[in-house]
Amino acid sequence: MIESEEALIEFMTRPSLQVETAVKAISGDVVILGVAGKMGPTLAELLVRAGARRVIGVSRFSDSSVEHYLQRVGVETVKADLLDEITLESLPGAIHVYLMAGFKFGATTSPTLMWAVNAHLPPRVIERYRDAKIVYVSSGNVCGYSPVEGPGASADDTLAPVGDYAQSRLRGERLATDLAHRTGAELCIVRLFYATELRYGILHDIAHKVISRTPIDLTTGHVNQLWQGDANAYLARIMPLCANPVSVLNMTGQDVIAVRDVAEAFGAKLGVEPIFEGSESVTALLGDATRPFKIMGPPPTLLIQIVEWVSRWVEVGGPSLGKPTKYESRGGVFL
Repeated sequence: MIESEEALIEFMTRPSLQVETAVKAISGDVVILGVAGKMGPTLAELLVRAGARRVIGVSRFSDSSVEHYLQRVGVETVKADLLDEITLESLPGAIHVYLMAGFKFGATTSPTLMWAVNAHLPPRVIERYRDAKIVYVSSGNVCGYSPVEGPGASADDTLAPVGDYAQSRLRGERLATDLAHRTGAELCIVRLFYATELRYGILHDIAHKVISRTPIDLTTGHVNQLWQGDANAYLARIMPLCANPVSVLNMTGQDVIAVRDVAEAFGAKLGVEPIFEGSESVTALLGDATRPFKIMGPPPTLLIQIVEWVSRWVEVGGPSLGKPTKYESRGGVFL
């Protein structure tokens, strides 16, 4: 059982043999742009622990504690505003780049900044690092809603983004793809659906609603979930999939999860009866990640194990990042 933040981070950044093998095959420096987000710090530490020669994390670092943490675990940090084109050009060179920067929460109240980060920045990164392999972590929101009875949207399906955030993400993908085609850059676009850990994620949100007796809206009644440690492990192994023409992959869990079922599972473990309101829609934001699973294998962390960990974490009052996923939103609004 994971009982502390230190144990959680150590577990999520512990490299498997497959990760070590993939990372040791990376011969040059690795740059992570937007490293200070929810996934960037643990991805950076995972790469260091797996044997990457040099990992450079770039961010504005509005929270200095994140920068200090990264430096402690062996990540070189560069404080920079990625939207400043002179600054972007001056960043360290690298032949392996992760573009993790994105703006979602607060997007509705800061639409111009959202469009700048999500749509303007990606092609500028492709232009700057045109000689690198680039993994661009985009969003599953570009896919729109799929029938809950099916496997979810594939990376090849027609896209139907809902709301400004999703549309800005799609524009970023399109412009990055165009620049890659014109410059020859090798690019892999990864559409990440919700990843979860103990301090953040849909399962974290549902468990907290169960234990606090907060009504759970079932309108968005089905979700995908992927353990963040597994998501980082996939990202650490994904560089060989960068290509030109551009490759596009979904990254999410294997199963379509019923919110009602998982809430009741939390209720049974926590000794609390969940409160529900509304009824399940026939569609939801769901992704089909069959393609990366065929290449790199299915995610090793099972839903039943994550539910066990989250239940215990919430029960003992484990810390939260305080960032609700807003997974219930069906209008593309993320305040």
